[in-house]
Amino acid sequence: MDRWIASRPRRGSGWGGRLARRLGALGVPALLLLACIGWPAAGLAAQAGPAAALRTAPVRRVQVDREVRLDGTIEAVKRATVQAQTGGEVMEILFDVDDYVERGAVLLRMKDTEQRARVRRAEAALAEAEAHLRQAEAEYRRIRDIFARKLVSRSAMDRATAERKAARARVRQARAALAEAREQLEHTVVRAPYSGIVVERHVEVGEIATPGKPLMTGISLEVLRAVVQLPQQWVNAVRRQHHARVYWRDRVFDSDRVTVYPLGDARAHTFKTRIRLEGDLKGLYPGMLVKVGFRLGQAQVLAVPASAVFHRSEVTGVYVVDAEGIHLRQVRAGRALDGGRVEILSGLQAGERVALDPVRAAFVLKQGARGPAHE
Repeated sequence: MDRWIASRPRRGSGWGGRLARRLGALGVPALLLLACIGWPAAGLAAQAGPAAALRTAPVRRVQVDREVRLDGTIEAVKRATVQAQTGGEVMEILFDVDDYVERGAVLLRMKDTEQRARVRRAEAALAEAEAHLRQAEAEYRRIRDIFARKLVSRSAMDRATAERKAARARVRQARAALAEAREQLEHTVVRAPYSGIVVERHVEVGEIATPGKPLMTGISLEVLRAVVQLPQQWVNAVRRQHHARVYWRDRVFDSDRVTVYPLGDARAHTFKTRIRLEGDLKGLYPGMLVKVGFRLGQAQVLAVPASAVFHRSEVTGVYVVDAEGIHLRQVRAGRALDGGRVEILSGLQAGERVALDPVRAAFVLKQGARGPAHE
């Protein structure tokens, strides 16, 4: 009786309403009789229609790669700090933090007065050494010709030979000193070792830079990698697979260039692991947090179409459709799977059917629909 009254159409709607008003005069026994013989209430027939029209899909068990995901950090493969190779006052800084620099571009210039003077001294010393060498060569040839006619002693010949050798050595030494002086002069102009972005500046204009002092730090965004601490229980599996996936936002980077360090952290029982990234790396920067997935084998999981899962505030759920109607079911969703499916960790069982359109299912449920639904 209660069920019939709850499903009854509104007063005055359809032949069912008119018949109900006419039978109302017969009293409660007549109504009970109609309920027992299955009198087709117009309200139930109207509400079963929308539920039956819902498109549904079954909860299936699917074979997927068993994957563990860990937090990782992006870092640049090329990161270098340019240091001063000579001493001097910083006269000009041409780039700052976040500036893009081409390989070979001038980063800064240092005062080169001392270095230029050193070059001039070295050039003068070389010229003097070369003059002494010419004189020693001429003396050697003169003594050699006289010695061939046995007009001078062996000791004079030996002295001429030694003087020539010494003069040649002084020329080589002067040339080396000149090359070093020129190199020191070149070091007053600091250039970028590769194309990249300046991430840190260590000096200011007017500051005195000594050899070895850091000047600028730069990174290259052309080659990046992810770094993760891998627990020891998965080290052997990762070494065998030698494959990883890096997840960032809605993008996935597959990589076969996985390096597991041979020495682990004895306190944390983890091994540092690096994953080289390839492809379009636009938007990725060192220091960003990513998820790194390692394949550890295969497993069976429950899965439903992604369109069946909705997120409302902090609740994730689906609408289960069965012979009794539509039911809101809270679930715990896992990772996205191939084929537009989502892994279900809890809340559903294999064989249950879920509505593919949660918005429409919610509307039908709000209208109080009950009845079987079909795909």
